[in-house]
Amino acid sequence: MQPETTLVEREAPAGTGLPGAAPDDDRAFEKGLDALQQETRVQSSWRSSVTKALLPVAALIAVLYAWQMYVWIARPRPDQLPGPADVFGTLGTLWQNGEAVETVLTSLQRGVVGFAIAVVIATPLGLLLAQSKILRGAFGPLISGLQVLPSVAWVPAAVIWFGLSDATVYFVVLMGAIPSITNGLIAGVDHVPDQHRRVAHVLGANRWELATRIVLPAALPSYVSGLKQGWAFSWRSLMAAEIIATGGTLGFGLGALLDQGRQFSSMATVIAAILLILFIGIVVELLIFGPLERHLLRRRGLLTGGSR
Repeated sequence: MQPETTLVEREAPAGTGLPGAAPDDDRAFEKGLDALQQETRVQSSWRSSVTKALLPVAALIAVLYAWQMYVWIARPRPDQLPGPADVFGTLGTLWQNGEAVETVLTSLQRGVVGFAIAVVIATPLGLLLAQSKILRGAFGPLISGLQVLPSVAWVPAAVIWFGLSDATVYFVVLMGAIPSITNGLIAGVDHVPDQHRRVAHVLGANRWELATRIVLPAALPSYVSGLKQGWAFSWRSLMAAEIIATGGTLGFGLGALLDQGRQFSSMATVIAAILLILFIGIVVELLIFGPLERHLLRRRGLLTGGSR
């Protein structure tokens, strides 16, 4: 005796995925849903990207508007607070005569070279301290203390040791960046599961292979965070060194431009130098550390495709 066909089975339209639909229709229906979801995700991602790009622009316009309104209403002295037009005019003049380009390139060269040297020194140092409890107990507090020590405190000593030369600037940059990178790597190593190390030992890995092939890759997210913080410390240390240590064989960097504006009581020059320093910091974050950090987190499943 044939079973009765239910009303749902008889009336189910093709491609709905209901019991009465054919298998080919089910697959077509699922493909349609997948395409619709993919299109929705693309539109959402595009809108999110546009929103992220427009929000900083809107914030910048709001700040400039408030700044200009304050200048119009309060009418402060130009040597104390010039208007946005005066500052951007000064910035344009510095750019046309090549002074802005010189200062930016000089500071960037110092910052990049100093940071690279700091990475070369801090990476093996961090691995060594993370792997040795004795060395970590002995030198760990010192590294943490150096991290919180203001880098500007090293400038007088560096001037006495190295004179007014680039070595003074590089020394201050190194003392600002190395502790942050080292502590970031140590924190990353601390979060590596013990199972990783045990498996490496079972497979016959030596200490060098364990450190370079197992521990360091697993600690990359925290290591990149340490690099990001180390760059921030090195950039601030560089500015402090360039402001205080001027003259001699030292080149003319952004810190020197900032101090020059102070000496000539040119607030427009001071603000223009601050904007250049701020701009470089934002560009480095947006183009280097931000994408790198998101890429690492996404590869480890810690960040969804549409986040951040």
